[in-house]
Amino acid sequence: MKLAGMASNRGRNLMNIADRAPGGAEFAVVLTNDADAPVLEAAAERGIPTEVVERGADESRESHEERVLDALSEYDFDLVTLDGYMRVLSETFLDETPTALNIHPSLLPNFAGANAHEQVLEAGVKVTGCTVHVLDESVDGGPIVTQEPIPVFEDDDEDRLKERVLYEGEFTAYPRVIEWFAEDRVTIDWDEGTVSVEGDDGGDFPARRIVSDDLASNLRYGENPHQDAALYTDTTVSEASVVHADQLNEGAKALSYNNYNDADGALNLIKEFEEPAAAVIKHTNPAGCATADTVADAYEKALSTDPMSAFGGIVALNRECDAATAEQIIDSFKEVVVAPGYTDAALDVLFEKDNLRVLDVNENFEVTDSLTEKPLVGGRLVQERDTQHLSADDLEVVTEREPTDEQIESLLFAWHTLKHVKSNGILFAKGTETVGIGMGQVSRVDAVRLAAMKADEHAEGKDAEGAVMASDAFFPFPDGIEEAADAGIEAVIQPGGSKNDESVIEAADEHDMAMVFTGQRSFRHD
Repeated sequence: MKLAGMASNRGRNLMNIADRAPGGAEFAVVLTNDADAPVLEAAAERGIPTEVVERGADESRESHEERVLDALSEYDFDLVTLDGYMRVLSETFLDETPTALNIHPSLLPNFAGANAHEQVLEAGVKVTGCTVHVLDESVDGGPIVTQEPIPVFEDDDEDRLKERVLYEGEFTAYPRVIEWFAEDRVTIDWDEGTVSVEGDDGGDFPARRIVSDDLASNLRYGENPHQDAALYTDTTVSEASVVHADQLNEGAKALSYNNYNDADGALNLIKEFEEPAAAVIKHTNPAGCATADTVADAYEKALSTDPMSAFGGIVALNRECDAATAEQIIDSFKEVVVAPGYTDAALDVLFEKDNLRVLDVNENFEVTDSLTEKPLVGGRLVQERDTQHLSADDLEVVTEREPTDEQIESLLFAWHTLKHVKSNGILFAKGTETVGIGMGQVSRVDAVRLAAMKADEHAEGKDAEGAVMASDAFFPFPDGIEEAADAGIEAVIQPGGSKNDESVIEAADEHDMAMVFTGQRSFRHD
């Protein structure tokens, strides 16, 4: 797509579009009505042809527009883009050119005309923004294509507000619209005065995503003491959340960035289970997890997986915390405990530790916040949360030996826990408790070796002999199975799908292992 840009001053939006080339769009020409406009030099630096058509003192608007059209007639272009072009264009111009766009620094129809930022501040509104609209003969009228909201802060003056609207609003909205036009996704209905954009129709992944969160607190620091950090909250989420949890021991220090991150991971893990469950998390990885008849028994089994790594960790429970569980929790150093309620006796015990933060979450463990995201430099990744929950009917037995009912239960427990282990991840389990976890390895066979080492050297009162193994992705070679057999593993759950599946299954058969395929993996990279 070729563009004709028109500006009376610096044309910063036009130069931003030129630099970004949204949808592959390029400027055929930039025209100004002021021979001293800085946009001329900026365009020349980018190799963009320029034209100057100034209006004479006594010249009519129509005559000037005819000369503008004559200057533009030397160039081929598909779209006209205005940026601070300080003339209202008439049908003389608009009838002879392709669609023309303009950008205005407010959320039209509010604060049209000149001095938009001054109008915004005088009105005392809390949100302003910018509007990209199709040009017609009115002042800042025409069908709206897109808008971008920008908050107005109490200490804003015109200069601060103008800069933020430009760099955070206009630099986002205008290229977005150019890309839509370049991709032929825009339909203008002049009779209705509306614009529709293919794909810009909502859903989980709309063409434009606006997130509005409120500052909840400034944190002591970020991941490291030299990094500042803050917590923002989405008050529409009803699901149990550490962001919305009450910290019951108000005298204890506030949660840190890492505390929130780990506590969120721990809470998400124990939401997997209907039975009483406990998990201990360290650096967003499980040090141990278990289910049992009581939450106290579940915590004991989870902790015994790797009590050394659990030191300074985060505890999450999916049942009310009682005194018996609290006594176990304070027996070694923990940073945070998260649970849907506490008995008075449990609180008396937990409050003995001055720096153990006690978080009370609601009992809604159903997933209501369906998306998760990861900020990147220059954008963000957004995906559905991994809510897969398998049953025995979802498993395909691929070995000569079939798993027992007890092993099936253990395999499913291991799979649902492994979802919360950083990839590459391997998890050993007996019954419904972990016995060894190998996480975050770049080699899957190394993850098996790490899980075996953890089970043999760090677990208390249990080992890998007779355990089951879960792998979050397929085994590319039989070596992972060989290592598992050496550790004493008797059954395996994995996605399958490797071109070497046959040799992996053959290795399992040679060691009289049972193996089931899930048909789906459970990577976790954050």
